[in-house]
Amino acid sequence: MFETLKQAFKVKEIRVKIWYTLLFLLIYRLGCYIPVPGIGNSLIESTELQSLSYLNVMNMMTGGSLANGTLFAMGIGPYINASIIIQLLAVAIPALERLSKQGEEGRKKIAQYTRYLTIILAIIQAVGIIVNYSNLLDESSTQTALKDMLFGQAWLAYVVVILFYTAGTVITMWIGERITDYGVSNGISLLIFAGIISTAGQAVIQMVSNIGGADTSAGGLNNFWKLIIMAVAVIVVFTCIVTVELAERKIPVQYAKQIRGQKMYGGQSTVIPIKVNSNGVLPLIFAFSILSFPELIITLFNLGDTGFGDFWAKYMGSTSWVYMVVLALLIIFFAYFYTSIQFNPEDISKSIQQNGGFIMGIRPGKPTAEYLKKISGRITLFGAIFLALVALIPSIIFKAIDPSTYNAFTATGMLIAVSVALEFNTAIESQIMMKNYKGFLK
Repeated sequence: MFETLKQAFKVKEIRVKIWYTLLFLLIYRLGCYIPVPGIGNSLIESTELQSLSYLNVMNMMTGGSLANGTLFAMGIGPYINASIIIQLLAVAIPALERLSKQGEEGRKKIAQYTRYLTIILAIIQAVGIIVNYSNLLDESSTQTALKDMLFGQAWLAYVVVILFYTAGTVITMWIGERITDYGVSNGISLLIFAGIISTAGQAVIQMVSNIGGADTSAGGLNNFWKLIIMAVAVIVVFTCIVTVELAERKIPVQYAKQIRGQKMYGGQSTVIPIKVNSNGVLPLIFAFSILSFPELIITLFNLGDTGFGDFWAKYMGSTSWVYMVVLALLIIFFAYFYTSIQFNPEDISKSIQQNGGFIMGIRPGKPTAEYLKKISGRITLFGAIFLALVALIPSIIFKAIDPSTYNAFTATGMLIAVSVALEFNTAIESQIMMKNYKGFLK
């Protein structure tokens, strides 16, 4: 990656795009520190974040902005949820499916629908925040309450905060789209990456400060070894994730020679690459979202003291074995579900047959589709088991080393960070290759 960046900075056009990307990321991170009137610098306590996995994941993706209650507290979360909903609806609703296949104009309309749904979800999420933390707006012992700034009208204070948080989400979405248009790689992914890296950086800085701030030399030495063990664990986990992310099964395809007129076509060999983890982090996000939804309902409607709230806290807490088993099963289910949407063996088989190709030892047509389906099923199972292990084991290890880093180093965050870094590297390599092609043609 460092060699790729070195080559990219030698090309003026790519260098300008990289600087644009860094500029927009800087603007985003500055917005994460702009306080919302009446909230101050603390919205959610750390103990509450650890007990609610939904809030924990959202806080990690926003670089701590959710806990601080700043302008970008909701980050790009509503946009991600809207994109997932639109993707699922495009499979279920024929009109949306046809629209998604209409080229550039169809994609523009789908993107517009996603923006509208993002605003709706942002308003709903902002209302949820107000329902749970309205006491900060009504009264405060450290600052003037927002209600008192607005002539004692509580409803007006709630409207102002909802507008601030919704506007923050819209601005974040706009920054992400500008990075995609004028920068390098996907802007939404880079914003999530920036939030995750920021959260992890804050945790590392805290661990380093704990070494010097220990009361005794033994305590400082203990904190030092914690930092070393944590660094080794992070390197090992990242190595495993990168290895699996880059792994793929290559199915060789042979194309027969065809004579058209006085020319001969075909006769070459190629491969169909099937990635081991072709779904990326999506099965993890879906599984976490399903298990976090009851937590969100319990929090929004203050159902913690009810029978359902007690049951969920006892048996479905993030540290219980029942939760881990259900999470692993959901990850495997969504891995197969998303693979069935993305990978269609029948279409690939028809495309191979129409172009005069065949897989060695497999008859064209239905046998080829069944062979591809069997290979895809095996690879998906391995990738799903890998995702389930990554979702459970690293979190347990990091929590055992230092409980204070549990919010910073999570499986979802590490997977997203690796995926985005690889995507960024691929995007730069493709830009360098395109530039070289242009130079060759000239």
